Amino acid sequence: MSLPLFLPCAAGVEELLAEEVLRVLPTAQVHAARGGVALDGDPHEVMALNLECRLPQRVLVEVAQGPYHHENDLYELAHGVDWSQWITPQHTLRVDTTARASPLKSLNFAALRVKDAVCDQLRDLTGERPSVNTRHPDLPLMLHAGAERASLYVDTSGEPLFKRGWREDKGDAPLKETLAAAMLAAAGWRGTPEAGGALHDPCCGSGTIAIEAAQIACGIAPGLKRRFAFERLLPFSSSDLRAQWQRLKSHAQSRIHASAVPIFASDVSFRMVDFARRNAERAGVAACITFNGGDALERAAPELPEALPGTLMINPPYGERIEVAGKAARSAPQEGDDDNRSMPSDFFARLAAHWKRAYTQHPAGWTAWVLSPDMKLPGAMRLKESRRVPMWNGPIECRLYRFDLVAGSARARTP
Repeated sequence: MSLPLFLPCAAGVEELLAEEVLRVLPTAQVHAARGGVALDGDPHEVMALNLECRLPQRVLVEVAQGPYHHENDLYELAHGVDWSQWITPQHTLRVDTTARASPLKSLNFAALRVKDAVCDQLRDLTGERPSVNTRHPDLPLMLHAGAERASLYVDTSGEPLFKRGWREDKGDAPLKETLAAAMLAAAGWRGTPEAGGALHDPCCGSGTIAIEAAQIACGIAPGLKRRFAFERLLPFSSSDLRAQWQRLKSHAQSRIHASAVPIFASDVSFRMVDFARRNAERAGVAACITFNGGDALERAAPELPEALPGTLMINPPYGERIEVAGKAARSAPQEGDDDNRSMPSDFFARLAAHWKRAYTQHPAGWTAWVLSPDMKLPGAMRLKESRRVPMWNGPIECRLYRFDLVAGSARARTP
């Protein structure tokens, strides 16, 4: 059973996702496209991608695509799919819609017409209609309406893949796990002494970067602690596929090992450090992360073996929040609020100065990676970046900057 698959991801992550898919499915023919990657797969590969991939938002199966002009065309498009191969009337469904340059006046009405097509077809076949469940549907459908063509997908993931199953404690506007994984992938950090070395996040918040890194270092599959929509769908219900799914999970469990590198996380807010520690416990990696409270502008570099390099990785708050209790009191950002995505410029200058004092004495060196929407960040830090990677944090266009930390200023090093 060949299934046309599309794995959407954050803009700027497409090539990294294509590489990840090939690590999971080495023989796959993967095509990077705008906003994700496409490939043909089978039910076993759908299960493997959901379990093993850190970067995509979902694993979608395209079930229909074609031209349209109005909502009735979408009804006919959906009605042409044999839904009895996917669900029974006892299952539930939900339709979500996205659009780009679509002529439709109402995406809600478009979703309603797709839902009607599914329900009408099953009623004609069985005499019963499935019901709608907007929170936990058995069959999540996604409709994408372009300028002239529409595509309809079955979402085999259900909840988005950034929900790994361990986060319960979070602060305001937490970094998504998929973006943290993309930052680590862009940095080439693989959790080994040769690929990134030790890792330290001195602005850890609720711990997303450190926990994602620790799971990579311990070989923990990102989907091992959650459920997926495909587990309730008919194409995955045979005893053979259920056995394959159990073998995939058992194999993933057997691969878990101790981290070969130390991982450190700290934050100026002790409340957030407590959140991060509890999240790490649920994620199964608390034993391999050293948590501390403290100001990023003052915390000494972790002590490492001479031959082990270190990686600093931070997603500093873009809001006007730096210190607590007089150190740079900051207002907490609200999720989705883009107006607070700016920071006093002296914080970054002071941070860079601290890094040059504290992180340049180690023989194997430290490399810093900073995610920021500020295109002038290197100037504010008085550092010369060695690389900048375009990356979107939701609707916010960012850059992931790499700084190679050495003593003295960047200008002094320039021949």
